Amino acid sequence: MARWRGGERGGARQSASANDHAARIDSVLYWAARHANEAELNLIGAAAVERLTGEVRAALRRRPAHEAKLAGTLRAIAAHSPELLAELGVAVEIVARRGSFERPLYGAAVRSLSEHAEERLWPTLVKVLGNDEAGGIASLSAACFTKYPRLSEPLGRASLSRHPVLAFAAEVARLSRGEPRGAQLASLAPKIKEAHRILLCAELFAALPSRRVLPVEIAPALAVLRDAERHLGRWLLLAEVAVRAGDLDPLAQAALRARTGPPSARPAWTLVAWALQPHATPPATRPTLELMARLSDRPSAERDATFLFRMAAARAVSARPMLEGLARGRALEGEMSVRAALHLCRDYGQARLAEVLAQAGKSPRKDLLRGLAAAALYDCGQAGEALRLAEELDGTRHLPALGWASLVRAAVSGGHPGCLVSEQNFRRVQQGCCE
Repeated sequence: MARWRGGERGGARQSASANDHAARIDSVLYWAARHANEAELNLIGAAAVERLTGEVRAALRRRPAHEAKLAGTLRAIAAHSPELLAELGVAVEIVARRGSFERPLYGAAVRSLSEHAEERLWPTLVKVLGNDEAGGIASLSAACFTKYPRLSEPLGRASLSRHPVLAFAAEVARLSRGEPRGAQLASLAPKIKEAHRILLCAELFAALPSRRVLPVEIAPALAVLRDAERHLGRWLLLAEVAVRAGDLDPLAQAALRARTGPPSARPAWTLVAWALQPHATPPATRPTLELMARLSDRPSAERDATFLFRMAAARAVSARPMLEGLARGRALEGEMSVRAALHLCRDYGQARLAEVLAQAGKSPRKDLLRGLAAAALYDCGQAGEALRLAEELDGTRHLPALGWASLVRAAVSGGHPGCLVSEQNFRRVQQGCCE
């Protein structure tokens, strides 16, 4: 009997595998036809496309340990390759059918396709949003990027979910889409536990400040979440979403605490108040690693220096000593030192550091930094040297290095406006985030 049951399970697995294979053939044919006239728009090179396509297909067969890095890299560069978008379309259909909505690959794929209005995604997304779990936060986040009308009904049902975090995310998606909305947000916010608040910040709100300006109706709910938030970096993230929506109360609160709060907390609140005013002059507050970690929306234990590089991009004089300390020495030893050298070279006029970045890009034993150094060189105005270094990384086994090299190729080809080593790209390519 046990043997028969085992055979039954094996047969079920083989059947599922056969179904996936058949579905892949159908989907590949569709996506190939969909992008047949866009092949010339691939800006990242055939080698990168072949490598990443193989990685996606391998990940669908067996979940790899480096899936987060793969997902983040795809999230950053898929827009520059119709072939990769086609492969992600196939991946979404297969992973959605299996119900593995928590996988980083699914999160990266469904957001990328929605962001670029890939029509084949919509039937799958409608079906996914209609299940009991609404496809998780990744699917609800993807719904924020589109106004496809058939999503309205499943989002309305998701907003009535018995899980407050899913209902809250569905209401945010409806707000982002401009639908009649928001009535439940203020009542749902007090039910959001700390773990789910962290999830909302990481998977939903982290993408919103640069992508969608929400209506001011979200302000009362965000105020409830901020009042419950003990982590200053996540408080700032929620405040940024509110300020962009037109609610200036967070700015007033931060300014008041910077003046009247406990002396030990005033420097942090001074920087928070500045961050909520995009065009304000940076304050004279001198950063420290502890202070920067507190102001990142990532866990403080990670010692994330995101806020330092925000100050550097604004050419804050007070940030220069810390940047120089990180970039000290003839060789750049880590990703923070490469980013520090980039800002000192580009934003503080220390042109000599371009040579140091070039040297980091040539180090044969540091592929994890070589791609980042090449992208930093591009941002410093050294496009030719950056492209040469990127071409040397075609055979690298490190996905982040391949991701940065692909971004350099796309930028040189005219397909990537703005700076390459942005905070968004850094999180996706170097740290494996797929928001």
